[in-house]
Amino acid sequence: MNLLSFVIPCYGSESTIEIVVHELIGTLRQRPEYDYEIILVNDCSPDNVWDRIRSLVLEDPKIIGINLAKNFGQPSALMAGYRRCTGDLIISLDDDGQTPACELFTLVDKIQEGWDVVYASYEHKMHNGFRNFGTWMNEKMTESLLGKPKALRVTSYFIMQCFIKDEILHYQNAYPYIEGLIFRATKHITNVPVTHHSRMVGESGYTFQKLVGLWFNGFTAFSVKPLRIATLCGTTSAFLGFCYGLYVIIRKLVDPTIEMGWSSIIASIFFIGGLILIMLGLIGEYIGRIYISINNAPQYTIRETFEHPKTGSEKIQL
Repeated sequence: MNLLSFVIPCYGSESTIEIVVHELIGTLRQRPEYDYEIILVNDCSPDNVWDRIRSLVLEDPKIIGINLAKNFGQPSALMAGYRRCTGDLIISLDDDGQTPACELFTLVDKIQEGWDVVYASYEHKMHNGFRNFGTWMNEKMTESLLGKPKALRVTSYFIMQCFIKDEILHYQNAYPYIEGLIFRATKHITNVPVTHHSRMVGESGYTFQKLVGLWFNGFTAFSVKPLRIATLCGTTSAFLGFCYGLYVIIRKLVDPTIEMGWSSIIASIFFIGGLILIMLGLIGEYIGRIYISINNAPQYTIRETFEHPKTGSEKIQL
């Protein structure tokens, strides 16, 4: 019997996680030749999702709850779940109901054709414009930096072979980037179309800051905030210098009697200085992430793992 492992990072999903899990189990009952385990990872959610996870664990011994000590982000939560799962095939999906659990066997049947990784693709995405823009930026970044084929769509709903999961877990450093680790492990990847559902309640947990952090992970694989501030300052300075340069040119065209010199020099200094700070910030990103790696910053910290009494007892890891 094939064992399917489901890893679901949970954040702000107190009112949706039970619906997602019950839909998942109901779908699995249609194919009894597959056994399953469900790993629910609470990424230090501000609501009561951990209480919901504990209730689900008590309902089904095939569900395991992992409670992280702080919010490490979705990639780190996935890594925590991957290290616990034991299935032949590993499926990752969201906790908000937008990734259709009822279509999981669309992915399973596709990967049985011999693929290493299968991503769900959506003809019509139900995200807001901000999330769609973030997805587009991530697609372009993975195409240019990771060699992702342009026709391939990368989403948070995907299935992979066990050996791909094992290869991903070789990465021990902070700030994992799941797509990068997958593309580093294999090129035998494809898409399968599924229906993207509307979000049941609430809003996406991906803020602009988190999306920028995800992009920087793709660029450099580590992160340091002070150096990002330097990059932002450089970008702002370059933009202001460029705008001021345009202003000086337009002003001279309108009034030719104005003497040129000081204003254009200041504009040039702002523009060139901004570009220098941008480059220093990018170099600093790499140096800072190397520093973090040397200091063995953790991908995540598990506060506790909760299992059904039939399979194990509550384990506290402080």
